[in-house]
Amino acid sequence: MKRGFLTFLLCAVAAAAFFSALSAGKKNEEVIVDYSYVLVESETGAVLAENNGRQPRSAGYLNKLMTLLLIAEDIETGKFRLTDELTASESVLGTKGSVVWLQHGDKMTVEELLKSVIIGNANDAVTVLAEASEQTLDKFVMRMNTRAFDLGLRCTSFYSPYGYDNEQEITTAADMAVICSELSKYEQLTPYFKTWRDFVKDGTVELVSENQLTRTYPQHIGFKASHSELSGYCAAECGKSENGTKYISVVLGAPDAETAQNKAKELCRKGFSEYKVTATMFPDEMLLPIKVRNGRDIAVPIRLRSQSSVVVPRGAGDLRTVTVLPKFVTAPVKNGQVIGTAAFFNGKTLVYESDIITDGSVSPLDYSYIFREMLLNIVE
Repeated sequence: MKRGFLTFLLCAVAAAAFFSALSAGKKNEEVIVDYSYVLVESETGAVLAENNGRQPRSAGYLNKLMTLLLIAEDIETGKFRLTDELTASESVLGTKGSVVWLQHGDKMTVEELLKSVIIGNANDAVTVLAEASEQTLDKFVMRMNTRAFDLGLRCTSFYSPYGYDNEQEITTAADMAVICSELSKYEQLTPYFKTWRDFVKDGTVELVSENQLTRTYPQHIGFKASHSELSGYCAAECGKSENGTKYISVVLGAPDAETAQNKAKELCRKGFSEYKVTATMFPDEMLLPIKVRNGRDIAVPIRLRSQSSVVVPRGAGDLRTVTVLPKFVTAPVKNGQVIGTAAFFNGKTLVYESDIITDGSVSPLDYSYIFREMLLNIVE
């Protein structure tokens, strides 16, 4: 009897261990995702969370965000205004994908064309804007790639302004977040990015955004959701707090729209709830002039080359500053000469570093200078 009970007890324990391990295995499978995502703070570009964030992959129609960035830059430089009317060329005929049914010779304002692209994802509107910007689509694509290179995006290449499926057209979640950070500076586009539904062409064409966060996320100020066979479901989101802090999330290759957009929103919320932006705040007055040997002046003022904002976890205390400076410098001393460093730490973590430079110049002593000073002293 005892032997049978012991056997039963051992079997029960083994079964419990098996199902516990199986359950743990399933939980581990649930947290492993094969899509890419990244969370950044807009002003500093600090990457706060990522998964496969540097993995090259298709972003599909999110590539239109680079198109929109270039058009925003054109508006800022005065190449055209929101009220300008642009005329559609023959290039709009036979445009694939989403369209607002533009015909050769049709006219639309820049504002209506932007709405058509941002809200309705309209490819024929993209054509009109791109040709107005750089005369031809090929020249516009060259500019897209040049701008990407200027932004330091070494894993991004564009082959069209639309984001059509093309295995050669790749980017990363991290690169796309940089594009979004630049685009977030153009607040004149925010009303269009926040609109879920609108009309163009005298109310005859309805525009409906694929991005459900325009309706469901109060902090939403941009950008876009999209999907295609090659890219899967993608989302680029920007949330803004009352104090102006912006967090940007990018999700590439999610299995469905709900996953992509929910993850984008979750990441932005993570930024707001777990991090804060703080300034380095190191007054130049705290840096005393440094002594100069063999110079016409005995000391030279010094300052930090730059200061910045940094992102730290909420609850973190004041930043700790460590400066490294020599006891003296030897003439000649040039204005802007690097003589030391200032490092800012959050606990033991280095969050920012700046050169300490001279804020003036000092010429070396020579016999003519010494003799002249002696004569002046005698006269006095």
